[in-house]
Amino acid sequence: MSLPARLFGVTALLIVAQACVAQELTSPVYRVANDQTAPQPVAGPPVRTASAPAGATRPKGLENSPFNIYEVPGEHPLMPCLRLAKQGLAEIDANIQGYSAILTKQERIDGKVGDPQQLAIKVRHEPFSVYVKFIKPFAGREVLYNSAKSTTKLTAMEGSGLYRRFGKISLPVDGRLAMHGQRYPITMTGVRFLTEELLRIGTEDIKYGECSVEYGVMDIGGRPCTMIKAVHPTPRKNFRFNIARIFIDHELRVPTGYDAYSWPIEAGGQPVLEESYFHTNVVLNPGFTDADFDENNPNLFK
Repeated sequence: MSLPARLFGVTALLIVAQACVAQELTSPVYRVANDQTAPQPVAGPPVRTASAPAGATRPKGLENSPFNIYEVPGEHPLMPCLRLAKQGLAEIDANIQGYSAILTKQERIDGKVGDPQQLAIKVRHEPFSVYVKFIKPFAGREVLYNSAKSTTKLTAMEGSGLYRRFGKISLPVDGRLAMHGQRYPITMTGVRFLTEELLRIGTEDIKYGECSVEYGVMDIGGRPCTMIKAVHPTPRKNFRFNIARIFIDHELRVPTGYDAYSWPIEAGGQPVLEESYFHTNVVLNPGFTDADFDENNPNLFK
């Protein structure tokens, strides 16, 4: 399943050699030809999303999950995920104005998997705004995006070192400096964006077969979460990943974790990590004001 790992795309503002232990990766040697697409599945009957229809069953592994996840005979394996994502998006829009969290992320960029990064983040949904303070590495680095001020620029400042003397600088959100060392721009941050992408990509994926889905309940950061694992066993041009997993917090009812893996480099090898994003210490609706996303706030960019 192509679950774009877009829980967060933060901004590195300087071209500084990032000291990280990295793994050099190459393209898998046994991939099928890129012009081969997965076969179409047998179309299933329309499914109501409000409640489980007659004949629906609950997948294995969800005995302790609070979510209304069910399968209908003959439908694509991703359909339960799409129904859950639609419900989740509606709940986010109705109930969540913003949140704060500690984000731990790890990404493969230019064939290398970098060291984990840990960041303190604040996200506001309307107007969409993101504030980031790096914990490690690059401790003290700050990044701010406020769509009410600009939809194309962000403000950033280093926490220490030579470039600290330049103070706050404005950068294009998708420019070379802002994207250095990042897979995604800051505008793709957050649980709402992730949920929208699940719907968009999942809607494309159900056009094809070669997909299996597993479910379970796992503790993430000491909190029970429902785990959804989607697997595309055969590399195809229409699939982004071999394996993708999403973790939905039982109490918060939002996806707090996500990771994705590409196909093994060689036959019999292990899937290769592409991206991983996990949120801990999540606080929903902490009562943000405009000052929390104001670059002139004396408590920011100190």
